[in-house]
Amino acid sequence: MLDIKAICDNPDEYDAGWRARGFEPHAATLTDLNNQRKEIVTSLQHLQAQRNASSKQIGKAKGSGDEKRAEELMQEVASIRDEIQNGERQQREIDQKLSDLLSVLPNIPFPDVPEGPDEESNVELRREGAPPDFAFTPKEHYELGEALGYMDFETAAKMSGSRFVVLKGALARLERALAHFMLDIHTGEFGYTEVIPPLLVRDDAVYGTAQLPKAAEDMFRTENGYWLVPTSEVSLSNLVRESILDEEELPLRFTAYTPCFRSEAGAAGKDTRGMIRQHQFTKVELVSVTRPEEAEQEHARMTSCAEEILKRLGLAYRVVLLSSGDMSFQARKTIDLEVWLPGQGTYREISSISNCGDFQARRMGARFRPIDAKGTEFVHTMNGSGLAIGRTMVAILENYQNEDGSVTIPQALRPYMGNMERIEQQTSDA
Repeated sequence: MLDIKAICDNPDEYDAGWRARGFEPHAATLTDLNNQRKEIVTSLQHLQAQRNASSKQIGKAKGSGDEKRAEELMQEVASIRDEIQNGERQQREIDQKLSDLLSVLPNIPFPDVPEGPDEESNVELRREGAPPDFAFTPKEHYELGEALGYMDFETAAKMSGSRFVVLKGALARLERALAHFMLDIHTGEFGYTEVIPPLLVRDDAVYGTAQLPKAAEDMFRTENGYWLVPTSEVSLSNLVRESILDEEELPLRFTAYTPCFRSEAGAAGKDTRGMIRQHQFTKVELVSVTRPEEAEQEHARMTSCAEEILKRLGLAYRVVLLSSGDMSFQARKTIDLEVWLPGQGTYREISSISNCGDFQARRMGARFRPIDAKGTEFVHTMNGSGLAIGRTMVAILENYQNEDGSVTIPQALRPYMGNMERIEQQTSDA
């Protein structure tokens, strides 16, 4: 949610931000609605003062025996009450219009975000690591996984349809190992607090992080009104909803390893084979809650935390600054980490790290109390994958594949895999 006062004070800045994101300018409409609301509020204050003054006069008139004057004043108070009720109804209507419009307008990008309609306008910042050089033609992950006997899309389709997978044996263990490896680093070295959050949340929670109303079609909803989390960003960010934190508590850093659920409504025909785009997948999520002055630095810190996982796994990747048209609805700035996939011969997103400013905090009612100032301020929130488990597995399979179809396990993961060095084809007694 954006700040209506800031929009009214800086209409050109907000209109430019919305244009950069492909939205029509709305500052004039919002300013007009806000001015109408102010007029109604002022009128209501005046009417309430009149009503209070007339009510006092009623008692005086009755006390002096002037029943005629008392009756006139009571009629006057009744008329004022009707005007107040009408004004309050008008205020509720204006408030609803403002809320409805603000709820569908995206956050505006920071000045250093490249302007453009889609991913073609993204800017590559740097590359890290060298892609492996194979003496053979590398295969894609699903070819490797199916040949090994540990990745089964056919059985998953029988029970759940497309965009699901069954992992077994060594690959099931690899997924668990990846999660434990990532959590150990994020909690033990980077100071994140591990959380096991709810996976079913109410409307207010997904509205608070701005998946509602914009991304409703990309989520799954139960028949009794819960949403399955599309990312644990929803649960982790809502840990501070409707709260006032002390400044000394900030920054807060949370991490969670959870299943995530997405309908992939807009992904028809994209990544139909393999594990790149699934309805159900697991992810280690990172969320930070900070003071406004710390947000930019924390965003960079979170990016480095996610990068460290890729570095320790020995995976080549690139760092990309997303354009205004390619960012998520709630973001002011987003950095993507894209890992090299030899089977596809390209880089693919494995983490998206976003600075949301106070956009989510306003929707959640999340504030903090400054040490040396009166009142409260909204916190700033940021989130990112640290990393997507399925896509990390994809990257390991493709980057560490051998000509015989086996897959070498990265050194960093071997302690989590019982010191196994290689994943080989499933045998009949496996």
